[in-house]
Amino acid sequence: MASIPTLSPSLTKIFPHSTPHSNSNHCTLPPTSLFGTRITLQRATSSSCSLPNTNCRATSATVSFSLPSPKPLSNAPEKTPKWSARAIKSFAMAELEARKIKFPNTGTEAILMGILVEGTSRAAKFLRANGITLFKVRDETLNLLGKSDLYFFSPEHPPLTEPAQLALEWAIQEKLKSGEGGEINVTHMLLGIWSQKESAGQIILASLGFDDEKAKELAKTVSLKFC
Repeated sequence: MASIPTLSPSLTKIFPHSTPHSNSNHCTLPPTSLFGTRITLQRATSSSCSLPNTNCRATSATVSFSLPSPKPLSNAPEKTPKWSARAIKSFAMAELEARKIKFPNTGTEAILMGILVEGTSRAAKFLRANGITLFKVRDETLNLLGKSDLYFFSPEHPPLTEPAQLALEWAIQEKLKSGEGGEINVTHMLLGIWSQKESAGQIILASLGFDDEKAKELAKTVSLKFC
């Protein structure tokens, strides 16, 4: 069961980073740094592309994310947990939501929206069951943080704010502390947002009725599959 920590207020102030992610098209697998990886998927446009000496074009789709990667366990690196597919998709949707509202960074509020956009995780279903929807979160975000300049162009991959980085690192640490197998899932991610007191995402959750009791209720499901 994940624990809900009380963090020092000094760790929870919002300090947006000003430097956007690189727009490089080069891809690396598996993750080689703490700050994520970029994956490129290629699909041939013609069946003849498999033949030698054939001139053909390939269509590339790039998925880029900045989820922190757990450091390999020295005693059993093969057991180092990875982010679940739902968590990765939720984060990709978070970047997209940050861009939609023209924010320069991906904050805890954007990750919260990303969880709801992905929508299939246990955490997303729990939020909706408690009346916390994407539209409400988006409205609360704009009320709390204001609208961005209409003519501002958000970076392709808005960098994480400090509270968002801490929320994701909290999720990793909770998974490691549990000593259980499986993946770091969306429930870990949502509880990580709640752990960052006074962050935008935590304030928005609280304003919509989420509290420590609901966090504890959700934490009981954190080890279940399909979270």
